[in-house]
Amino acid sequence: MSGVQRSTRLVKVLGDAAKKLDKARGLGTVGDLLDFLPRRYIDANTSGRLSEFTVGETAVLVATVVSAQTRTMRQKRGKMLEAVIQDAEGTTARLVFFRAYGHESRLVPGVRALFRGKLDAYRGGWQLSHPDYTLVDSDEDTVYRGGLVPLYLHVAGVTDMQITQSMRVVLEQLGSSDDPVPAEVRARRGLVDQRTAYELLHLPRTMGDVGRGKRRLRYDEALVVQTALAQSRHRYDAEEAVPRTAREGGLLAAFDERLPFELTAGQRQVSDEIAADMAKDRPMHRLLQGEVGSGKTIVALRAMLAAIDSGAQAALLAPTEVLAQQHARSIRAMLGDLGEAGMLGAAEHATGVALLTGSMTKREREQVLLDIATGPVGIVVGTHALIQDTVMFADLGLVVVDEQHRFGVEQRDALRSKAVRPPHVLVMTATPIPRTVAMTVFGDMDTSALTELPRGRQPIASHVVPASRPAWLERAWGRLAEEVGRGHQGYVVCPRIGDPDDASLEVTSEEDPPDAESYADGDEGEETPRELHGVHQMLQRLRSEPALAGVRLEMLHGRMPPDEKDAVMRAFSAGEVDVLVSTTVIEVGVDVPNATAMVIMDADRFGISQLHQLRGRVGRGDAGGLCLLVTESDNPETLSRLESVAATTDGFALADLDLELRREGDVLGASQSGRRSGLRLLRLGHAKDVELIEQAREDAADLVSHDPDLISHPALGELVRSRLDDEQTAFLERG
Repeated sequence: MSGVQRSTRLVKVLGDAAKKLDKARGLGTVGDLLDFLPRRYIDANTSGRLSEFTVGETAVLVATVVSAQTRTMRQKRGKMLEAVIQDAEGTTARLVFFRAYGHESRLVPGVRALFRGKLDAYRGGWQLSHPDYTLVDSDEDTVYRGGLVPLYLHVAGVTDMQITQSMRVVLEQLGSSDDPVPAEVRARRGLVDQRTAYELLHLPRTMGDVGRGKRRLRYDEALVVQTALAQSRHRYDAEEAVPRTAREGGLLAAFDERLPFELTAGQRQVSDEIAADMAKDRPMHRLLQGEVGSGKTIVALRAMLAAIDSGAQAALLAPTEVLAQQHARSIRAMLGDLGEAGMLGAAEHATGVALLTGSMTKREREQVLLDIATGPVGIVVGTHALIQDTVMFADLGLVVVDEQHRFGVEQRDALRSKAVRPPHVLVMTATPIPRTVAMTVFGDMDTSALTELPRGRQPIASHVVPASRPAWLERAWGRLAEEVGRGHQGYVVCPRIGDPDDASLEVTSEEDPPDAESYADGDEGEETPRELHGVHQMLQRLRSEPALAGVRLEMLHGRMPPDEKDAVMRAFSAGEVDVLVSTTVIEVGVDVPNATAMVIMDADRFGISQLHQLRGRVGRGDAGGLCLLVTESDNPETLSRLESVAATTDGFALADLDLELRREGDVLGASQSGRRSGLRLLRLGHAKDVELIEQAREDAADLVSHDPDLISHPALGELVRSRLDDEQTAFLERG
């Protein structure tokens, strides 16, 4: 047989030998087998020392048989084989096979083989019982020609040598089908063709071969994502939108004239970028990432006022009711009488601001829906309730999506579809995004960043507090009380809601805690499970804490009735509550300038970016801030990670560190779906891949600009479809 393709069923090439591969690892096609990459390589000439392993471990080493003999077993029929092997250091180990047949003719003195088996102690030495082995330099085996031995994930009933032999058979018969990367691109980037890449990875002679093969496959992964993003951007650019510009003497001009402070240079620059986009006849599709407290809301509000000046409406979509309510309050406060259209005392150019959430009464909802469709409402702030079929806009010109990562593409498009013509879209995130992730997940969007804080904003001091030191924890409560004594307020954040009668370790908050276990390096995920602090228990504990006597405490979490949540937030904002004991529901959007202190319990259970977001709730006034990271962990790597957060308030630096430590699995939304991300070799946290991603982005843009549907490049189109399923493609379009 010749000319097999990646989609060819493996059983047609390997026969019955393919069944075990399929059953154990789901390797059903030629492509599946080729993508079953070695997890590591050992050099048959230099690798393999018994001293590298301990009793009970699976030893993998190349050794030489120095003696072998068979003898009849006393209590069973048949013969057993005993042999002695010697590693590169001269250390010996005993091999035992209780059935000599098939082994006695192969394991003879002088033969070198790759052995794999559980290492046991035997009479003061080492022993391997029934190890798997592969001859590496005998006449019967010419598989490992270069001395490098690929090691694969274990496949029941199949040795590494058999896998390598299967790879050789497949590669010899692999047809010269179109390479998904065009020849001119391969030449420009110095890439080997795809078939050669697989041969270099599965049948390497040197580690240099492995490096060249991996570079090609890493490029493939980058090109797949960048091509999907380029196609998405091409679709957006093909749509026609209505230009939305502010008018002279209009609402935006009146708002700017009343501003009690001067915009930062960054806010002015980003506002100009957004205004230029909205003045075009194609939809704006821009990502605004801003440091915590950098003033994204006022930039978004100025864009909304420009849309209203042009006769359109603007909608702001928020992921939670707490955040939606906070946005509505902030916008109304900033606008003053400019946001009171239809009310006595409203300014000349006033517009209306409406809030729409799922918890509103039927009567309230009906009135808001009527005002949106026909009344004076120019700005609509809401949760998922905004995308319901009953919501109709008079003329939706701008969609602002806050904390966009919490929404799916269907939800965003449902809101966009309510516009007569495609609206301009601005998505915001308070989570700084590393450059490689921005290029990989948001590559179809124009990006703006706010990195400077407003004038007068004081720094936030952060410290790690080991809970194992009671005096330190007591001092933390004392510092919280001192802030309250100075007339300020604070937060105590817990990873779960909990219950006074519940001692379960199960996370019960509406926000998943935190994902310390998603860090790949070290043993952070191996710590002994412990009870995480819950809001209910923490509230009771703090009420009995001597240092906090007389302090007004209240709790907040996502499962409280909406009217209770709103009442608590109003009381806290008004200074009627001193300390708010909360889940991560306050992570984004909560803006109380008088809050200066935060204590985060079980801080090790939160990711770096989430800790930075939480910390950003304090120090929003002119009095500075204090954030105490409490942990019961004694893991050195966990403590180092928390110290890194405490050491800097540079969110972009922390985002890079977060990516460096994290696994890649959630980059394309795989952590939500439980599937693979599609990025197996490309490491977004590694600086060396930045150049590769940039090259792939440039190449994808060029290919798609000339051939949007990849009609002239069917192999590339098929690769994109095979690597990205519908959900992952949607994840890429979440902006």
